[in-house]
Amino acid sequence: MAAAAAVVVGVLTLSALAPPTFAADRPDTVQQGLNALVHDDGLPAALASVKDREGRTRDYTAGVGDVRTGSKVPVDGQVRIGSSTKTFTAVVVLQLVGEGKIDLDATIDTYLPNLVRGDGIDGSRITVRQLLQHTSGLPDYEDLVADDIRRHHYLDPRDILDVAFQRKAVFPPGKGWSYSNTNYVVAGLIVQKVTRRPFAEEVDRRVIQRIGLRHTYFPAPGDMTIRERHPHGYARDAAGAPLRDVTELDPSVGWAAGQMISTNSDVNRFLTELLAGRLLPPAQLAQMRTTVPIEDTGAGYGLGIMSRPLSCGGVYWGHGGDIDGYETRGGVTDDGRAATVTVTSIPVDGAGTRRVEKVVDTALCR
Repeated sequence: MAAAAAVVVGVLTLSALAPPTFAADRPDTVQQGLNALVHDDGLPAALASVKDREGRTRDYTAGVGDVRTGSKVPVDGQVRIGSSTKTFTAVVVLQLVGEGKIDLDATIDTYLPNLVRGDGIDGSRITVRQLLQHTSGLPDYEDLVADDIRRHHYLDPRDILDVAFQRKAVFPPGKGWSYSNTNYVVAGLIVQKVTRRPFAEEVDRRVIQRIGLRHTYFPAPGDMTIRERHPHGYARDAAGAPLRDVTELDPSVGWAAGQMISTNSDVNRFLTELLAGRLLPPAQLAQMRTTVPIEDTGAGYGLGIMSRPLSCGGVYWGHGGDIDGYETRGGVTDDGRAATVTVTSIPVDGAGTRRVEKVVDTALCR
């Protein structure tokens, strides 16, 4: 979207008064990448927040915030972050490990006796560590929940487990790796049992308030809205199909696995503070960063966080998230770079998601 001339003049004036944030003598490859996601992939909007090694941040947008009105994409607008919630959940669990209230190698039954049962499923054989690392063998439930139920109805966490345990175990505990939202629903219930407080309150108290994330929250039951300025989220059933506005939905189907709302800059700050050791003691942070391979992708999965290789060498740490209307990808490096990118419709295939991830790589390798 071309900016109005007056806006351009204003931006240039402000830039002259402030120290430069990024080199001006080369094309802005991040903006080019976002533009391509909109123009070539047909995504309604793309947003990014990028922080360099010196802590200087730049926010980007492309596309439109509302396809009906053609309104601008709000800079660093709030979005549903889906499974990026898992890192918040893992942090709370690991804080409780550091406090001696949870043992990573204790079984689910230690905290939730007889809750996790099914065909090949036995909570007395699955550890907390296996939940956080997706090595439990618990089956996923997401595709078993009808679209109308997922979007418009509140689901209690235990109801979610009833749905999940209609399926048999994927493999015996510790004998493989398989991504499953069910793991984090169980982890959230363990937090509630140990703390005797609602899970959302623990996330707010232990993470959001602690590091001052001003635009991040866990929606209350029945809250289908997004509080602050935000781009609309859309769903498309197949390539070329019409877009459906799915901005308002009940995110309870995600709960501790995917319910939260944030901004790209808040996610960057959360991950930066986490890796800097401001949320976890060194021992628990080291456990979090101990990974198992994700098949042959070159990526690894730790305890609620992933490592992904960079084209310029090294890795970055983060966790992607998909929920109806939004896909988020990004992470931070050990030397302080951070980038988070969100698009306002889940790409219809894996190739589209890889192009989103490519923009993250571009931002971190500049």
